[in-house]
Amino acid sequence: MADKKSIQLSPNSLNLFLECPHCFWLDKNLGIKRPPPYPYALNSAVDALLKEEFDTYRIKNLPHPLLKDNNIKAHLFPNQKLLNQWRNNFAGIRYFDPILEATLFGAVDDVLEFDPSSSADSSGQVKKIAPLDYKSTGSTAANVYDRFQLQLDTYTFLMEKNGFQTVRKGYLAFYIVDKSRGFIDRLPFRKEMVEIETNPSDIYEIFKDAVNVLKNSTPPLHSQDCQFKKWLKGAVPYHNQI
Repeated sequence: MADKKSIQLSPNSLNLFLECPHCFWLDKNLGIKRPPPYPYALNSAVDALLKEEFDTYRIKNLPHPLLKDNNIKAHLFPNQKLLNQWRNNFAGIRYFDPILEATLFGAVDDVLEFDPSSSADSSGQVKKIAPLDYKSTGSTAANVYDRFQLQLDTYTFLMEKNGFQTVRKGYLAFYIVDKSRGFIDRLPFRKEMVEIETNPSDIYEIFKDAVNVLKNSTPPLHSQDCQFKKWLKGAVPYHNQI
C-alpha cells in the first residue's frame, strides 16, 4: 500500500486509473508496470525542437506564426523561468492536497496568455492563461483522444489551483508528417491548431478516487475491457505448461 505522503499523480496516472484501476494500483504500489510502448524517440526530438522554436519567439516577444495563422488572439506566456519549471518532468506545475496528503502535477509544453479584452471572459482585468501541448504524429489527421482532453483538463485545474485565471480552453498544436511531399533529407510537416474547451470540475474527484484506491491494501478488479487482463489470462495457462 502506498505511503499516502509519497503519492504523486500526473495526467498519465489519472488516465491509467480510468483505464484500469487494477493496473494503476500495481503500477503505483508495487512498481509492476504495463509493458512499455515502442519508444517515441522521434516525437521527443520534435518536442524538444518545438520548445526551442517557441522560446525563440517568446524571447523576442513576437507572436508565433501558428497563433497568427489560426487567429488565436494570445501571446506566449512571458515568464520563461516559471515555464521551465512547469515543463520539468520532475517539478512541473503542482498541487498538494492537505486532506488527501497527495500531490497532482503535470509537465506542460507551453502556455498561452490572453489579454482581458481578448479572453473568453472579458469581464475581469486580469490576464488569463491556457495550456498548449505539442503533438507530433505520423497519422494523416489530428486525432484528439480522450487522454488529451484529460491532460488539458488537468493542466487547467493545476493552473487555477496555483492562483492563475484561465480561459477554460486548451490548445493542441499538431505537427503531422506530410507523406505526400516525399523525403529528401527532411521530414515535412503540416501544422494544425485545435482548440478544446476544458472542464477541470471533475479532476479533483478523479484525483481523490485514484488516491483512495492506492491507500487500499489490495487492488481493485481489472476493468472489463483491460487488454492486459486478457493477455495475462491467455498467458498463464501457456506459462503453466512450460
